Amino acid sequence: MPTIKNYKDLLSKVEKVAVQKDLDLSSGEDLSVGIMNLIAIEEHLFYTSQKTKNKKYLDLLNEVRVLRTELLREIIKDYEGEVWCISKHLLSSSMRLMEVGTKELKKGNKAKAWDLFGKSYKLYTLFWGLNLSSAKGLKLKAGNNDQLNFINEVGEEKGNASVFTKLGDMVNRVLDCCRE
Repeated sequence: MPTIKNYKDLLSKVEKVAVQKDLDLSSGEDLSVGIMNLIAIEEHLFYTSQKTKNKKYLDLLNEVRVLRTELLREIIKDYEGEVWCISKHLLSSSMRLMEVGTKELKKGNKAKAWDLFGKSYKLYTLFWGLNLSSAKGLKLKAGNNDQLNFINEVGEEKGNASVFTKLGDMVNRVLDCCRE
């Protein structure tokens, strides 16, 4: 496993993998948004089943859940502890905040919408930071003052980064949904 000396080294390695097409992050980004929508469909099927008292919606919910789980495995290759569920909830929360932001924008509340969109994107970058670091064999360790430390396989710390700022920078550099 390559040694990561600092955050810039991690970013460089992830960018090289993306450029070499070893990891198609553009497709991964599109897939993550599709997964967000599948999570929302699951929620709507649940509420519809309860509002209508029609159990057929539970069968549909289960089919969508199986599909969402299968697709999420394409992004989350390796995980420990509850990273799988954390990842699912990060995507779900990101989507919900985006939807609420869109509703605020429609009402003319641009400042509130902007704030919600920023929070949505922060959760989205945290999802990718968590899963890209896992894909690169790094461990994440929470530090003081909203810091995230990257730890290699022998337990050495490999640089600090503000959780949202540095992960946001990384996501902006390596994820591009418009890349064909």
